[in-house]
Amino acid sequence: MNDEREGFAPTVGVSSTVPRDMPADHAALPVWNAENWFYEDWPVGQKIRSLRRTIGESDSHLFNTLVTDIHPYVQDQMFAETEGVFGRRLVAGAFVFSAGLGLVATNCVNAFSYGYDRLRFIKPLFIGETIYTIRTNLDKRPKYKELGLIRASYEVFKGEGELILYCEHLQTVKYRHPESFVGQTEK
Repeated sequence: MNDEREGFAPTVGVSSTVPRDMPADHAALPVWNAENWFYEDWPVGQKIRSLRRTIGESDSHLFNTLVTDIHPYVQDQMFAETEGVFGRRLVAGAFVFSAGLGLVATNCVNAFSYGYDRLRFIKPLFIGETIYTIRTNLDKRPKYKELGLIRASYEVFKGEGELILYCEHLQTVKYRHPESFVGQTEK
């Protein structure tokens, strides 16, 4: 595929998948919301902010059902109101983590999750509250022959800017030019 085609964004779908199990003219189309950034394209210090999302009762309940989280703080209204520390039900921390990161997740076909560090639940989130996330590219370094390691922070906020979750996401990302990193990799 030619990256210089008229009407195509430079990082959306250019080197995405080309499925063999659909008509060729459909498979040749750029994939919406699929980036093809390489290690060299991730600028350290870059910050992005997500749209906001209100976490409703059905969102919380569905997540708890899917993961079998029946803790009374997230599933029992009567307990939460009468015996709980906060006086109302919480949104499960695992859901805050998942939804918060999902708000700024990319579908980069060249990046692979390596893990998470420094995950902290700083403040509670309650049903009906609204969150947004800021992602900051913290650093990057050559790691493997074909992949570099990128570390980004995720800060999830509620309301008008109250920090409720922090973590760092590690990703391995393909090099555009692996030959440029010969002798610099750890493995």
